[in-house]
Amino acid sequence: MFKKLRMLATTKPASKIIYWLVRLYCMTFRFKIINEEPLLNCMEHGGRVLICGWHQQIFSAFYYGKKFEKYNPCIMTSKSLDGEITAGVARHVGWYPIRGSSSRNGGPALREMTNRVKKYGLAIIFPDGPRGPAGVSKPGAISLAQAADAFILPVYVKAENAWYLNSWDKFMIPKPFSRVTIVFCEMIKLPPIQSEDDFENQRKMLDDILQPYLVR
Repeated sequence: MFKKLRMLATTKPASKIIYWLVRLYCMTFRFKIINEEPLLNCMEHGGRVLICGWHQQIFSAFYYGKKFEKYNPCIMTSKSLDGEITAGVARHVGWYPIRGSSSRNGGPALREMTNRVKKYGLAIIFPDGPRGPAGVSKPGAISLAQAADAFILPVYVKAENAWYLNSWDKFMIPKPFSRVTIVFCEMIKLPPIQSEDDFENQRKMLDDILQPYLVR
């Protein structure tokens, strides 16, 4: 029964309903946005940015992310059934979903994301998704930023009151009327990679910035 409901959720009418339910729910939040201006300035001047945050904190993005629709952002979603549901909702947000994984060695999804970032300038990736481990970024974020010559912009979400689901990442759903704070960290321009150690150091740097804001 549960699988049938998930299959139903992948249809266009259902994804639209889910989007509006999430949007209406998120409208109860009291949002506080910190350090958004550098991102907006960069985008208005033709820059390229890869927004990176933990999968645990994606829920609020389906409301707040609507404001970036004019930049034609893309988002990586898995090829799983849950990834199809996420992709359907993302389309209503105004994000262009790319199905697949962002492995270090590339692949169709990573190449498509790279081309989209070069053309439009903005992508969103949840580097520990879709199955974790939570708080450990996969290599794709660094690979994409390097290939597209884009800034990495770590972002995290804090909720005054929230539920945490019994999932691999303890998925966070802020409670109604909670204060939700979205914090954009400093944008990072990665230096060229010269060695395996350089790549791992850059991946670990992203983890070090965001891990303190992961609820375990």
